[in-house]
Order: sequence, then C-alpha cells, then structure tokens
Amino acid sequence: MGIVYSDISVSADGFATGLDQREEAPFGDIDESWLHSWMFDAYEENSAEVDAIVDSGATIMGRNMFGPVRGEWDRDWRGWWGPNPPYHGPVFVLTHHPHDSIEMEGGTTFHFVTDGIEAALERARVATGERNISIAGGARTVNQFLAAGLLDELRMHVTPCILGAGERVFDGVPPQRLVRTSVRATSLVTHMTYRRL
Repeated sequence: MGIVYSDISVSADGFATGLDQREEAPFGDIDESWLHSWMFDAYEENSAEVDAIVDSGATIMGRNMFGPVRGEWDRDWRGWWGPNPPYHGPVFVLTHHPHDSIEMEGGTTFHFVTDGIEAALERARVATGERNISIAGGARTVNQFLAAGLLDELRMHVTPCILGAGERVFDGVPPQRLVRTSVRATSLVTHMTYRRL
C-alpha cells in the first residue's frame, strides 16, 4: 500500500495562506509568489519536488482549496485550475454540502465527501490501489490528518518570508514526534521531509 503524504508551501513562520481568502485572492492578502515562486521561477533546481507533488494515485483537499464558494453550492464552480487541473486522477473534496462529481479534462474528477476525513481516505484508497495518496491542503485539512495520525509523510517547502497571520500548519495538532528524513535548500525554498515515528 502507498503512503499518505502532504506537500505544502509555508512561510518561515509556518503560514500556508494569508488572511481573507476569497475568489480574487485565493491565498488571502499576500503576494502568492512569496509562497510558490520556487515552483515556477526556480523550477530547474526544484523539479524533483514539483514533480513529486502531483505524483499520487488520488488527492484529498479541503473545500477552501477547491474554491471560494461557502455554504450551499449556489454557483457552478469547477476549481481554480481551469479545464485541465494538474491532478489527472480522482480528487476527493471535503465539504459539509453534497455535490455531484465533476469530470474535468486530463483525467481529473472531483468527488465531494460529506462524512469526514476517514471516509475520504477510504474512498481514495479504493480509487488508487497501491499508489500514494496526496493531502493537498489547505493547512486546516493537513492539520486534521496530522491530528488524526493519518499522515505518513509531511513535505514542507519553507520559503524565506514572514506572513504574520493566516492559516498555519500544526495549529490544533496535539504533541507528537516526527523524524526529519531529508532537508535540501535551494535559492528560493528549503525542502524538509518529516515522517511520523
């Protein structure tokens, strides 16, 4: 069976987004490039990490990562990524409001799960077989999986900026021991991988 992992870019003070996430500002009131320019502006030196982010058989994400719609689904929203999202497989979106699955180009299908992270993980395991499962984010979703002991590997991409506020990785996560299995610094980011003991 594959592992359950998460790749998440964070500021030096641990935030994965700023405050006031909304449609015109998916990462809140910050310059998104502070967190993610390493994927694009320095792709060559970070290509292995970028490629590993979407190398899973299935993906789980929170509703805020899927889009800005809150409450009941009152509009036709199909994700931030355009008609061909980068996942190319099943994506399970955590939500409190039922929604029909959405098929996209390139093999991505968004499925909406209303009965919690364990149910989403079980559906992802069935869909992916022996491949890995990615917990894409945001920080609240990653924290839920960490708190429940369901995340095998956490890959943090720490960028040299301070956001000061927003959604922080590890908020609400009970004490636990992690083992750092790798660390690699490049010009725009430090890649750190942790595993649960």
